Amino acid sequence: MASPAVRPAFAYTIVYVSDVEKSAAFYAAAFGYTVRRQDQSHKWAELESGATTIAFTPLHQRETDGLSGEVKLPDSAAARGPVEICFVYEDVDAAYKRAVDEGAVPVSAPEQKPWGQKSGFVRDMDGNIVRIGSHVRE
Repeated sequence: MASPAVRPAFAYTIVYVSDVEKSAAFYAAAFGYTVRRQDQSHKWAELESGATTIAFTPLHQRETDGLSGEVKLPDSAAARGPVEICFVYEDVDAAYKRAVDEGAVPVSAPEQKPWGQKSGFVRDMDGNIVRIGSHVRE
C-alpha cells in the first residue's frame, strides 16, 4: 500500500525587486505589514505576514541567476508579470486608498466582481500587480 502524499507547507513568496529596502518599506506602508527581517547586505527582506512569508530579493541574485535565468520585469505600463500578489481586507476601498496614498500606482479602482469578490488593482514600484480584494465567501 502506498503511503499518503505529504503536502508541504507553503513557506515563501519571493518578489524580485530593484531595491529590497525600498520595496520592503513600501509594502509595509502601503499594505499594512511590518518588516520582520532585513539583511544588512540589502539582498533580503521579509514581511511579517502570517503563515506564509513575503520576501524580497534583488532582481539579479548570484545564487539564482545561473540556475534559472534573468528576472524580467514588465517592460511597459500595459504589460504584467506572470504572478499577481493578492491581499485580502475587510474594507477594500480604504485599503486601496491607503496603498495609492503610499505610492502604489493605481490600475483599477475597487469594484464588485461577478464571483463575489470586491477587488481593485495597483502596481508596486517595479510594476508588479497587487490585487486588493475581499475574501470570497462561498
